[in-house]
Amino acid sequence: MANDFWRLGAGGLSDAYARQEACPVQVVTELRDRISRLNPGINAYAALAPDLEAQAEESAFRLRQGRARSPLEGVPIALKDNLVMRGLPAAWGGEVFSAVQSHDELPVQRLRKAGAILTGKTNCPEFAVEGYTASRKFGVTRNPWNPELTPGGSSGGAVAAVASGLAAAALGTDGGGSIRRPAGHTGLFGLKPTIGAIPRHGGLPQILMDFEVAGPLARSARDLRLMFGVLTGADRADPASRGRLPVSPPRRSLRVLYTEQFGDNPCDPAIRKSARTAADLLASLGHEVTAGPLPFDLAPLNRFWGSFAQIGLAHLAATVPEMAARASPQYLEMAAKGSSIPTPDLFAALEDVRRLRSAVSQAFGEWDVILTPSAAAQPWPAGDAYPPVIDGQAAGPRGHAVYTGWVNASGHPGVAVPVQPDAARLPIGIQLVGDLHSEDLLLSLAEEMEQAGSGWRWPRYAEG
Repeated sequence: MANDFWRLGAGGLSDAYARQEACPVQVVTELRDRISRLNPGINAYAALAPDLEAQAEESAFRLRQGRARSPLEGVPIALKDNLVMRGLPAAWGGEVFSAVQSHDELPVQRLRKAGAILTGKTNCPEFAVEGYTASRKFGVTRNPWNPELTPGGSSGGAVAAVASGLAAAALGTDGGGSIRRPAGHTGLFGLKPTIGAIPRHGGLPQILMDFEVAGPLARSARDLRLMFGVLTGADRADPASRGRLPVSPPRRSLRVLYTEQFGDNPCDPAIRKSARTAADLLASLGHEVTAGPLPFDLAPLNRFWGSFAQIGLAHLAATVPEMAARASPQYLEMAAKGSSIPTPDLFAALEDVRRLRSAVSQAFGEWDVILTPSAAAQPWPAGDAYPPVIDGQAAGPRGHAVYTGWVNASGHPGVAVPVQPDAARLPIGIQLVGDLHSEDLLLSLAEEMEQAGSGWRWPRYAEG
């Protein structure tokens, strides 16, 4: 296994450590070499942990003593740059939050206490409100499957690191699809958990309210489960984490609603074909799959959805003095638009969110899982914010992202699963959405699909 540790995910490394076939020091040495060679071409990392080798030494000592803290002991995990980790800035893709942090926010703290090696911070767009990954400070991040294309966003640096073997797994955030869409664009598994399932505390200011959650990205469903097991659990610092509801045991045959398109919004034909194949696979595995539209109305949410980020940025501009001098002009413009939105409009939108949450909750009384594509478009040129045309139709800035935002607004969990690639062998992803706190059911279904498929395959760039 010499010089090949980068191929192992979290579970594979845990197994190798248990068999004494690997050592965290060796793993980090190989990892640093790979990052120095490959990261310049894809720009996954914004900064590396200054104590990377020290973390590896400490983990190796615990393993020699038989005191592994968890299955993540010695596993290199990358962190999205809007997560607070001690020893590095949480730069959020820009210049506003440039101070070196002295603490870990709660999910990061849990990974560190589990013995994971925190490799550093991965690139994200400024304030993580874009569907691609580029920033004035750190530059453009590229897709390991084709460096001319984007890996999506806003967790684009995180997925680029994992897909190219520059980390065993990563922790990202998802405020409107920022885990699930990039996972689909790079062939990864990703989990957007139920609100509160992975508690948050001690991080940067929230600009997307409780819509944004932290979640894992990995090359296998098993690794998602290992990370979720460490990250989940109640904490008094996050009251939302204390209201976990019991979930009924899953039936052997799940009731799956397959929704291929949302109204007249365009979707790439290759994505529709691959998602349909995934639905057929679930049916062949014994699940009850029905094709049809979503059983709730997204129009009220969609009318205001883009304004939530503008209002969040307006709040930052009013409370963080550095915004005026250090934020990029486009985000100051968004903040200015947010500050002009009348308060009654915001409260009306919050009432729409409340009604949507009720409707989605009721829908999962009828369905166990809703399956949709994770994105409406395949990866587009890396420096472009969005694809202007999808399946021959003009598409606006969020045209590629129509499938994911409602899951954040409703608070429900969603798992991104890689499925059949397109004709150019570029990955395609679908999302499985379930009832509140149904992460175990969704992960089990993702594992079932993974076992029935071809499994992970490496992009050519990772082999270079």
